[in-house]
Amino acid sequence: MDPTLAARTLTAATEIATAALAGEDPAVVLDLVVRAAAELAQADLGLVMAGNPDGSLTVEAATGAPEPDPVGLVLSARSSAARVARGGVPIVVDDVTTDPRTAPYVPRELSVYGPFAAAPFGTRESRLGALTVYRKRRAEPFETDTVDMLTAFAAQAGLVLVLAEGATARNRVDLYEERDRIARDLHDVIVQRLYAAGMQLDLLARRPTRKLPKRDATRLSDAIDQLDTAIADVRAVVRTLRTPDPAEPTADLAESAHAEVDTARELLGFAPSLDLAGDIRGVPVPVADNTRAALREALSNVVRHAGAMRVAVHLRRTPTTLRLTVADDGCGIPRGVTKRGLQNIRERAENAGGHCEIRSSPRSGTTVTWEVPLN
Repeated sequence: MDPTLAARTLTAATEIATAALAGEDPAVVLDLVVRAAAELAQADLGLVMAGNPDGSLTVEAATGAPEPDPVGLVLSARSSAARVARGGVPIVVDDVTTDPRTAPYVPRELSVYGPFAAAPFGTRESRLGALTVYRKRRAEPFETDTVDMLTAFAAQAGLVLVLAEGATARNRVDLYEERDRIARDLHDVIVQRLYAAGMQLDLLARRPTRKLPKRDATRLSDAIDQLDTAIADVRAVVRTLRTPDPAEPTADLAESAHAEVDTARELLGFAPSLDLAGDIRGVPVPVADNTRAALREALSNVVRHAGAMRVAVHLRRTPTTLRLTVADDGCGIPRGVTKRGLQNIRERAENAGGHCEIRSSPRSGTTVTWEVPLN
């Protein structure tokens, strides 16, 4: 290869590597690749084509193209460029519209060109597609040195993109792990403390032996409402942090259930029993969030109203459903008590495609059965 051409190729590859490894937008990097390839090959048109699962190629970036823009154009899996992408062997022809290896599959948009060369884009282990260059009809064909340069450049640029993609994936994993750690801290520490503080204030406000002046009672009620709002806000942040990627995330519901039961133990003065059955740790995040909220609301009603001596929590996962049961031996749901919390539990179940059954009597206590599908 001509030393001057080799030096220019190295300079272009370095510029592309710097942009890709710095996290530049992939579209910008591909634009750098195709512009450099066309300039080095002294071509009128340069295209970067990405491989599709069916073997065809889609034009992802172009330079020097006339209207209409060929970006988005799909080339047949039997085209010469697609064969280059799969086989890893470059091709060069004097006229793309007459050579029998290329002519049958030339799109109408590219029929104004003659000399053509294509090189595999990517690495042997990760073939991304093809890098192609064209010259107008009756122009000089591409020389051997030019094709060698194009092949080396396409391999270097493809390797850089593969490495950059790997680095981006690692950074994304690190970011997700850090977000998950923050979410855990918010839920397991901040939310639990806010919840416990709100319950303590609520119990204080309900004690008949400590009658508060109306103004102080109003302030106490406002403080409880603000704590409830703060809990809801923090939980919304936790949901956002824990679902940065839409690809089927899961949550550790078992850990959350233990945390909710521990908080109830502090407020009740005894430990509710907790029975987990099935793979509770792999529940999808939306289901886990709804279940956690239902458990917290059910335990909150026990703390506030039941006067129970025993509380049992059962959480069972089947292949298709998740069932939560909270049973106590208290006085049942007193008349005149607002049932907003229980209504919230029902609505959560119905919105998730499930159902909620609440049975209550002064003799047997209250049992909340909450069940939702996992799909």
